[in-house]
Amino acid sequence: MKPPAPPPLSLTRLRELTPARVGLGRSGASLPTAALLGFTLDHARARDAVHADFDVGALMTGLNDLGLQPLQVSSQVRDRRDYLRRPDLGRMLDPESRRALESHGKASGQLALVIGDGLSPTAVNIHAVELVRRLQLAAGLIDVGATVIASGARVALGDEIGALVGARMVLMLIGERPGLSAPDSLGAYLTFAPRIGRTDAERNCISNIHRAGLSYAEAAYRIAWLVREGLTREVTGVALKDESGGIPPQLGAP
Repeated sequence: MKPPAPPPLSLTRLRELTPARVGLGRSGASLPTAALLGFTLDHARARDAVHADFDVGALMTGLNDLGLQPLQVSSQVRDRRDYLRRPDLGRMLDPESRRALESHGKASGQLALVIGDGLSPTAVNIHAVELVRRLQLAAGLIDVGATVIASGARVALGDEIGALVGARMVLMLIGERPGLSAPDSLGAYLTFAPRIGRTDAERNCISNIHRAGLSYAEAAYRIAWLVREGLTREVTGVALKDESGGIPPQLGAP
């Protein structure tokens, strides 16, 4: 005899398990006022995150305090409207930035760290410096060479930057496309042997880094594992699976 099936989850229980909009109810043919106002507010926050100012000054100060000496570069986009309409321009350095990196010469470290505004400057402003600090603790002996702050950046901009500074691997921290439940989500992309023309299949991504998502400690642990393994195996992307096993309990601080 089969055991009885467990009772279905109530909508109240489902709402406790996810930030998704579940069981909002209705008022006539429309949403209840509270649900509609909540949706409108979250949508406004997501739009604000896309158009927020990229606080390069605070990032420069924070990274300098961590012992890093960041360089500042820009993509070929002229403004935020240009960034949203022309993703291709966000993947290429402007001529002045390219010349600056060429004159800077090759960095000594194996890993180039690039911090770009992406689709949510808000996420980078809030999370990037603290994640880098945690990454320094988790990465141990990984030798970070050039550190670059890139405005108007898409993920692939890191490929050109990494190639110019002679890095074996590039780590790009960038603001992810805002969602209605997470306008400040940060992503981390790792690419071995960066060069123009790399595809997304050749990258590893750790995403959803924010206060209600992946913690700084766990994100730093996973990124450090991927960096070490990627440098050892000389590969990233679909050929490198995250087998870190999750963060050990003793490192589980938020």
